[in-house]
Amino acid sequence: MDWNPKPLDPDDITVHRRGHGKPLVLLHCLGMDWTFWDVLEPLTDQFELIAYSFPGHHDTKLPKGQYGEAELAAQLHAILKREGIAKASLAGISMGGSLAQAFAGTHPDMVDKVMLCDCSPRYTDEMRAAWPVRAEAARKNGVASLIPALEKVFFTEASLKENGPNVRHVKEKWASCSGEGYALGCEWLAMLDARPQARRMTMPTKIMLGSNEGQAFKDAARWMADNIPGSKGIVEVPNAGHASVRERPDFVLQEFRRFFG
Repeated sequence: MDWNPKPLDPDDITVHRRGHGKPLVLLHCLGMDWTFWDVLEPLTDQFELIAYSFPGHHDTKLPKGQYGEAELAAQLHAILKREGIAKASLAGISMGGSLAQAFAGTHPDMVDKVMLCDCSPRYTDEMRAAWPVRAEAARKNGVASLIPALEKVFFTEASLKENGPNVRHVKEKWASCSGEGYALGCEWLAMLDARPQARRMTMPTKIMLGSNEGQAFKDAARWMADNIPGSKGIVEVPNAGHASVRERPDFVLQEFRRFFG
């Protein structure tokens, strides 16, 4: 895979701010947008929730080319400066959790606490090799073509059978996501390595993941717990897959209040 990341324009980003209190920046996963975090709306009584969509995702236009964690972190830094936010807590899931590590390790003075959900600072060699294949499929056949495989990773069998609003939300976002925007995210994840930044995260950091996560993400959670200086350990979301935040929002809300409150 050719790799030529380019700077990202913060002016492409529309920031959505809700609630009052300490700022909490929410970073979504691949193929989603800022509304992925709607299930945390009850937190607006205690926090200002700040979210946006990643490059090429839904309400954010396609970037000029490839990007990596350095470009995403620089964009987030510029966004926070523009929004007048000197310091905030971060919560990121999957791709968003990888960015949270890159940003927190690069700009620790701007970060209060971090929640890392279902994510990794670097994927296994096998997974890194698979990302460009998925990118090609998204470009050729659209993200909707990937849903039958993705849904089994993101949700438990029971949730898929129930097909409730949180499952439907995720599937609808996949179906409407730009193939090119999704593919560019895949290419970043193939090159991702935020381990150096993770090792500089001295702020309180909680690692969360679904109990039904694959072994690679469980291994990543253990690595983060052992190598992030500010780690406060791992919490498993019961009966949840990769989309733990949307699959078990009541449990996650309780954990967010306990950790960030």
